[in-house]
Amino acid sequence: MATELSKIRNFSIIAHIDHGKSTLADRLIQRTGGLTDREMSAQVLDNMDIEKERGITIKAQTVRLEWKGHVLNLMDTPGHVDFAYEVSRSLAACEGALLVVDAAQGVEAQTLANVYQSIEHDHEIIPVINKIDLPSAEPEKVRHEIEEIIGIDASNAVLASAKSGIGIDEILDAVVERIPAPKGDADAPLKAMLVDSWYDPYLGVVILVRVIDGTIRKGQQIKFMAAGTTHLIDRVGAFTPKIEQLPDLGPGEIGFITAQIKEVAQARVGDTLTDAKRPALEALPGFKEVQSVVFCGLFPVDANDFEKLRESISKLRLNDASFSFEMETSAALGFGFRCGFLGLLHLEIIQERLMREYDLDLITTAPSVVYQIELTHGGGHIELHNPADMPDPNKIESIAEPWIQAVIYVPDEYLGSVLKLCQDRRGIQKNLTYVGGRAQATYELPLNEVVFDFYDRLKSLSKGYASFDYEQIGYRDGDLVKMGILVNEEPVDALSMIVHRSTAEVRGRGMVERLKELIPRHLFKIPIQAAIGGKVIARETISAMRKDVTAKCYGGDATRKRKLLDKQKKGKAKMREYGSVSIPQEAFIAALRMGEE
Repeated sequence: MATELSKIRNFSIIAHIDHGKSTLADRLIQRTGGLTDREMSAQVLDNMDIEKERGITIKAQTVRLEWKGHVLNLMDTPGHVDFAYEVSRSLAACEGALLVVDAAQGVEAQTLANVYQSIEHDHEIIPVINKIDLPSAEPEKVRHEIEEIIGIDASNAVLASAKSGIGIDEILDAVVERIPAPKGDADAPLKAMLVDSWYDPYLGVVILVRVIDGTIRKGQQIKFMAAGTTHLIDRVGAFTPKIEQLPDLGPGEIGFITAQIKEVAQARVGDTLTDAKRPALEALPGFKEVQSVVFCGLFPVDANDFEKLRESISKLRLNDASFSFEMETSAALGFGFRCGFLGLLHLEIIQERLMREYDLDLITTAPSVVYQIELTHGGGHIELHNPADMPDPNKIESIAEPWIQAVIYVPDEYLGSVLKLCQDRRGIQKNLTYVGGRAQATYELPLNEVVFDFYDRLKSLSKGYASFDYEQIGYRDGDLVKMGILVNEEPVDALSMIVHRSTAEVRGRGMVERLKELIPRHLFKIPIQAAIGGKVIARETISAMRKDVTAKCYGGDATRKRKLLDKQKKGKAKMREYGSVSIPQEAFIAALRMGEE
């Protein structure tokens, strides 16, 4: 039987990476008896190894808890900006949120982005100051920070330590008392939001749903309003966090359904489910098609692994519909795939999962973003994902690149170097304010300057203290050019990239200098050039290995030596003309990894 509306509480946990979100979820599950101590494991809702190791949440998870006669549905949402759309759908399925802030670190950039999303959804927000048992904890300072930066009242914030189990009962009581019950009409036509979906080898696609109106039950024929497909439900249930099958789910409830769906791509996050026979009049607002933001090529180090890579990517795609791929070939790297990702963290996760779970050695080409190119003479406009496909410059009217608005939190002493980094990356400063001993800088930056190694540089300049969050703000025209790399006057397509004209020379010089160190010497001279169109902007030369042909000449006339050296010179010229330069895979990997110093 569906639970009574007034007894339901739906909430999510918002926190920056490593502020104790998953540990708090563990304690709540343990305290409400969801799992016994023997069944418990650390970060129980993070079921991927990568999630546990890095302390991040990649997939949204849900768990149904019972506390003092109430049913609490907890949504554990991803915290990273790459998954912002999934987070927005998870938040739309709740009426409130726990804002978890580390008592030693204070408010960070990602916390801020997700809190604002939560406020937009009109949530009741309960501040939780976590890790209060740390020696460096300053709960009063953090309380003040929450009020000053976020602007919500933190006077009744719950002080807790998820690790030691302090304040867990108070958090559960606060959820029951402060978060409003959901609204909904059980007799209205079915309207449910698809919050998330994943592939299970035994059950097929498992769909996480939040019922708004109506009732969802086993044997019902449902329709996906955005996808336009109909399916028969064969299982309805909830996670406690063990799978518990239920006869139905009523308004306000969160649970899962399976309906013999084979591909995650059919079950798109944010879609509306309704009854096929008695459909709702309109879909729920907020549905968006997921767009890839960052693209890069994935190639196997060993060409014989291509089929294995194809199979592995297809399997991953079963579980992650936001990741796209198509085949591509490269003269230097052979067969591979051009893949699209939600952002850099998403790229890193997919790459790591392919290496770990499928035991593949991969080469990743330099990440690039999607450029919009306007062609001359009314040729329309095209989207460019791969720098190697760039049309002839004479046919291009203009190139637009995506821009982002970034919010950076950084301790005062590192502010200078962080501002310089943003300035070097063509950033436009929008705002700079101080909160306590920390600065909040708001910058507009081109996304292609950020995908390279911006995050790593930011972390190393600030000794790991800076936090960074961004959102896309659309496309802007820029003076962009394609920079090609030529080795022995042969273009190497895998190393070509699109850069801003003002930074092209520095980028080109860095790349040719690095390749000079990485490519082994041959018996002939090898020029390495960075060029824009026909104009060379940087050049290095790898000198030839030479045999000492004059070693046998003791004394005698100088012309004898000259004759031997001239003969050698002719041979070298001929060799350079017909010889091909073999660039070892390691050189590619190192050149692509470094991106820029």
